[in-house]
Amino acid sequence: MEIKAQLKHIRISARKIRLAVGFLKGYDVTEALHQLEFSKKGCAPPVIKLLKSAIANASNNHEIEKNNLYIKEILVDEGTTLKRFQPRAFGRAGTIRKRSAHITVVLTEKKVSKKKSAKKKEEAKDTVVPKEIADYKDIVKEAVTKNKAGFQEIKKDEKPIGKFQSIKDKFIRRTGKK
Repeated sequence: MEIKAQLKHIRISARKIRLAVGFLKGYDVTEALHQLEFSKKGCAPPVIKLLKSAIANASNNHEIEKNNLYIKEILVDEGTTLKRFQPRAFGRAGTIRKRSAHITVVLTEKKVSKKKSAKKKEEAKDTVVPKEIADYKDIVKEAVTKNKAGFQEIKKDEKPIGKFQSIKDKFIRRTGKK
């Protein structure tokens, strides 16, 4: 199973990020984190954060252990370029391009494991609804039918007091419409 995480519009050029991240393809996740922690490159902290996010996606959404993951792909694409101008000699203007990048990390499992979610679904089917919950549902149904009968007995001229006000009166009070 492939787990993806993306980081978009990071204000570092894609070329600089590729230098720091290119060798991580095929590494175990823990090994890659160690490599990035000791890297002197400026893009290392955001990439560490992205990698941790991908690991969290795998563990929370797909119930895959951290030790069973490796980096299948790490893609760095160019993002939007902000164009700024700086004054130059003889009234000219020089362009300054402030580049950004998009990083995508794809993780996969080393060994395919049975999914715990399938086991949980089977266990949920086997469980029986406790008696208290079944009784509670009956009580709620009775209360609803009693309330419907109670609202029908109230006359238009009479206004109930306090928490027993009708839904129609609440609507009129809130909106001012009849």
